[in-house]
Amino acid sequence: MEMLVESDAGTRLDAWLASRLSDLSRSRIQELIREQHIRKNDQVAKPRDSVSLGDRIQIEIPEPIPAQAQAEDIPLKVLYEDDALIVIDKAEGMVVHPAAGNADGTLVNALLHHCKGQLSGIGGVERPGIVHRLDKDTSGCLIVAKTDATHRSLVEQFADRTTDKRYLAVVQGCPIESQGTVFTNIGRHPVNRLKMAVVNPGTGKPAITDYEVLVHDPTTKTSLILCHLKTGRTHQIRVHMLHLGCPLIGDPIYAKPARQSAATGRMMLHAWRLSITHPETGNRLSCEAPIPPEYTPWLQRLETPIS
Repeated sequence: MEMLVESDAGTRLDAWLASRLSDLSRSRIQELIREQHIRKNDQVAKPRDSVSLGDRIQIEIPEPIPAQAQAEDIPLKVLYEDDALIVIDKAEGMVVHPAAGNADGTLVNALLHHCKGQLSGIGGVERPGIVHRLDKDTSGCLIVAKTDATHRSLVEQFADRTTDKRYLAVVQGCPIESQGTVFTNIGRHPVNRLKMAVVNPGTGKPAITDYEVLVHDPTTKTSLILCHLKTGRTHQIRVHMLHLGCPLIGDPIYAKPARQSAATGRMMLHAWRLSITHPETGNRLSCEAPIPPEYTPWLQRLETPIS
């Protein structure tokens, strides 16, 4: 876990952790404390512990117990659907599949209801139909397989990098180069195992992101960036933008609190466009998720439409 700063002193441990771990709710963190999975300075943490400058916090996340996800009548924004697959505009704040601390209210729960259970079984009872995922705080295009044959085809396309994935990110600052490619290896952070990080060659996995600065606002010192993913590593855009010195606005893990924006109220990452080859027809299928209204201040500065 990252080291504390002076302004953190006196904050309750569960609140401090919740402010930095977007994938864990405060109630889940409290549960982990009760179950003795969190330690402070090598001692089992207590529910009402507070943090002090210099404290070292360690977290052990137990393996989830597989459980049959239940269908729930949760509204979905469907961008495309047929008998083989469905493309969803995932809402910001929605978890993709059930896990510890998020047993319901997920995209999978909603899909089981919407598709009446007709989803690929390859992902198992926890992740039926799930071919790829978006972080909880990321919105936009997510494709789901209804049949096993479709699932296998889509997994192969993602692995062979024949899909086209374009994201819109709003970041603090502006990269030195207005466009370019970030090519690094990404792996688990050496200290905070809930984070990813750029790691030395020979470790982690290769990660490639093409980027283009669409708008730079010198007044707010922020930029709208179009990211074209060539690989699909966990937290890839978030880590690569941080690597460029430009963390995402509202990123609860990789941006310092002082650099988060209260104005947007969310992490500014949106999976805008997704293109695949349809597994049954062989035709190219492209879907675009409407750009959220939080992006309007930057979109208004565009000289030409995004393409």
